Parts: sequence; C-alpha cells; structure tokens
Amino acid sequence: MPSRSSGSIQLIGSPIGNLGDITYRAVECLKAADVIACEDTRHSNRLLRHLEIGEKELVALHDHNEGRRAQSLANRADAGETIAYLSDAGMPTISDPGYRLVNACVEAGVRVEVIPGPSAVMTALAGSGLPTNSFYFGGFLPVKGSKRSRELESAIERAETSIFFESPHRILKSLDALRALAPDRGICVGRELTKKFETFHRGSAEEISREFEALPAIKGEITLLVAGCGRRRASKS
Repeated sequence: MPSRSSGSIQLIGSPIGNLGDITYRAVECLKAADVIACEDTRHSNRLLRHLEIGEKELVALHDHNEGRRAQSLANRADAGETIAYLSDAGMPTISDPGYRLVNACVEAGVRVEVIPGPSAVMTALAGSGLPTNSFYFGGFLPVKGSKRSRELESAIERAETSIFFESPHRILKSLDALRALAPDRGICVGRELTKKFETFHRGSAEEISREFEALPAIKGEITLLVAGCGRRRASKS
C-alpha cells in the first residue's frame, strides 16, 4: 500500500554497546523527529544526552504496551508527524519490539523507513570464524531446558550456521547441552560485543564448554553460534 501521508515511522538502529557506532543518518533523524518512541525511555535518554539532542517528546513502546500503543503512534504519523523508534540496542523488531508498530503503519498506509545500524547478529557472525554464506537466526534460546535442548538439536542438524541470543545465567547449560550432542562441533560465543571487554570464544563445543566452566563469573550480553553440519570446527583464536 503506498504512503498517503507526509508523516512516517522511522526504525532506527542504535548501538549495541559502543555509543560511537551510531550513524550520522540516525543522529540526523533523531534530531528531526517530532516524537521519539523508546523501548525504555531512561535508556534512550542516556543516548540522546550523549548525542547532545535536546528536549524531545518521548513515548514508551515496549513488549507490554505495544499492542495498544502501536495504533496511536501510527495515527500520529498518518496525521503528518515523524516518529522515530529506538529499541534498547540494535535494530528494532529483531528480537525486540516494533513488529506490531510496523504492521499498524502498513495497514494505515503510513510510510515506514528503516535507518540501518548495529546488529549483534551480524557482528557475531562476522567475527565467529564460522561459515557466513547462509545462516539461521533463532532469537533468544528458550528458557525451559527441554525446549532449549530441542532447539540446539535442530542447530546441530542444520546445514547452515545457527545464531542465538543467550543469558549469562543459562549459557553454561546451553554449552553443556551442545557438548553432549556434538562435542566436536565448531561453535563460537561472542560476549560484550563492541564494548571494551568484547571477546570471541572459538573452538569445539567440548573446548568452549570447559573454558566457560573455568570462568570465575559470566556477565554481559551473549551471542551463541553453532556451525552447520558441513563444518565441524571453528578457527581457534
């Protein structure tokens, strides 16, 4: 459906750690926006202060209110306003809120613009040492052990590289499950991507599981990658 309004919704990619990764285009769009919708207004306020962007109307849009707030924002854009949307990190809608907002705009004939930016998925894949010609992104691994095990079994059987987000509190269980399923399979764990203490842990499921068991503490954002069945090991760092 073609846009019938001068207003728009802009999905803006935001830094996943290093604030210097914001793009010039993203900054200009945030400065020009009439309204900035945010997954967490406190989090986005810190980014806006860093970018020296003055007072803006901020509207919270997160998992718990997106269903009822998406339509009102689409209506405002339909009336001519430019509304920027920031999730807490990375690209909105990619394992983050924003999907229902986009659909409300599509149904209303409101223009949706995507302002590309940082992505933990692409960052982790590029630095993993695993095949990048095709991949599967599974979002966050399930919390329940049985569902998580089934997801990891599928990753072991899949031809392409699989990518998941995982909690630091559950990564040991996921690594232990991979070690039991395929101890020689190449994997990579990316931690604190783009931040000061960014690390890539590359090796077999057996090696990385033992490496993480020996760590005194596991903190920060984690991206887990599993080689497809055509590639047995990742390159050692």
